[in-house]
Amino acid sequence: MEAEVDKLELMKNPVTLLKELSAIKSRYQTLHVRFKPISVEQKETKSRICATFNKTMTLIQELQKETDLERSQRETWTHGEQSLARIISYPVFQIEEGNSVTI
Repeated sequence: MEAEVDKLELMKNPVTLLKELSAIKSRYQTLHVRFKPISVEQKETKSRICATFNKTMTLIQELQKETDLERSQRETWTHGEQSLARIISYPVFQIEEGNSVTI
């Protein structure tokens, strides 16, 4: 009840209201100065994360294209080429019988 009376008195007395607004403005400015660097760093970090993510996605897409190309080339290998690849233990792909390739 007293809090409501205090609020009512603030509204009736413009000088008190202006002092209260001045205190609120000062507190806001203090908080703004304190948190502004954090906000800037947060935006920069988000930007770096997005750039890294986009580079990673581009790299993955390029690797997928390259892998698909290599796979399609190996699918046309003759039986002799597949046998030779098995003998030398081709490091990236495992060649199976019957012209099929598995990764």
